[in-house]
Amino acid sequence: MDTSESSSTEPAPVAEAAPGAPQHGWRRWAMDTRPLRIPAFRRLWSSTIVTAVGSQLTAVAVPKQIYDITHSSAWVGYASLVGLVPMVVFALWGGAVADMVDRRKLLLITNGGIAVTSLLFWAQAAVGLDSVVVLMVLLGAQQAFFGLNSPTRSASIARLVPAEELPAANALGATVMQTGLVVGPLLAGALIPVIGLPVLYLIDTLALCVTVWAVFRLPALAPLGDARTRRAGLREIAAGFRYIAGHKVLLLSFLADIIAMVFGMPRALYPQLAAQTYASYGEGLALGVLFAGIAVGAVLGGLFSGVFSRARRHGWMVIGSVAGWGLAITGFGLSDNLWVALAFLVGAGVGDMVSMVFRQAILLSAATDEMRGRMQGVFTVVVVGGPRLADVLHGTAGSVFGAQAAVAGGGVLVVVVILALAAAVPALRRYRI
Repeated sequence: MDTSESSSTEPAPVAEAAPGAPQHGWRRWAMDTRPLRIPAFRRLWSSTIVTAVGSQLTAVAVPKQIYDITHSSAWVGYASLVGLVPMVVFALWGGAVADMVDRRKLLLITNGGIAVTSLLFWAQAAVGLDSVVVLMVLLGAQQAFFGLNSPTRSASIARLVPAEELPAANALGATVMQTGLVVGPLLAGALIPVIGLPVLYLIDTLALCVTVWAVFRLPALAPLGDARTRRAGLREIAAGFRYIAGHKVLLLSFLADIIAMVFGMPRALYPQLAAQTYASYGEGLALGVLFAGIAVGAVLGGLFSGVFSRARRHGWMVIGSVAGWGLAITGFGLSDNLWVALAFLVGAGVGDMVSMVFRQAILLSAATDEMRGRMQGVFTVVVVGGPRLADVLHGTAGSVFGAQAAVAGGGVLVVVVILALAAAVPALRRYRI
């Protein structure tokens, strides 16, 4: 553990993996699969393979149904806000709850809740209810359950795998989720004209049943120490923020993501770039390529995570990957050729994957178990909120300075700010396991 930050001694993970044999040749580059030797983690990870795609079917189906009912993109935007607010609130509260109760039981409850909301999505579509209000209520409930579920699931990983395998475990999970972001929408677009929206919701419901069964087979993940004597209220949420403020490496890991996303996430400018800079390639093609680029890069980063998942200097990996993200975004902003732009976006996606893997590893290893749920709750809010702030910032800057200048300028800001932060505060540079 890093000498600049300390945490209390904790019990060994539920199952220990045997030390892996040295890797040679192409195996050193391929995804690090050591955590999959641990049955409990393998069950948890395997369930995400199904739900990563299934959840994206619903993510596409809901705005499609709302638009079909209202014929208004504004209502689609309102739905996004309706989903964001409960997700943020319940992610913060859910992180506190996850530190007070058996995380396996909480995962069962929240995954079951998400499955029920998906079943209700199917029911309203099957009977042709065509009610935006009902859709909004169901979406808010689903995102509230997701807010409770996400920090609980992430915090559980540190109890299932050894500390040195946390980066590999995070890479495995993130790769599956990023693959779902690519495959799910494509599959939904192909299936909607063939089977319709109700069946799409039903597929997601069945996928969530697989998740519930996988979580049911996990070992108990009861809280350690005296956590069960406390209540998950505002005081415990505030204690989580005080804990972050008192541990520089945790605070810096959050700041690194905020820097990368707020200054460097250019997705709000994709429509303008597709319509202006890359119009000669076809606006529809250009828009699809731009939206897919970062996700494709993240998947590639996960598939070749053996290159970096065994690194011990987690702080430098975060600094380097965020700086690499900024450089790639700068290159993207300066590119007039669509395929060169795609290459830079793919590179940015790789950087984003590396950053996420090691930021998660820092949160899980530098925090004590009684605080991990709250750390993951804040992590969820930062991951969701940062890109939305970026949408406002980049949209405004693009209108004033032009889309390409706004993108490139944002990338430069990422590099300058993260390097300045690393130079000014050494805690992140020094962190290693």
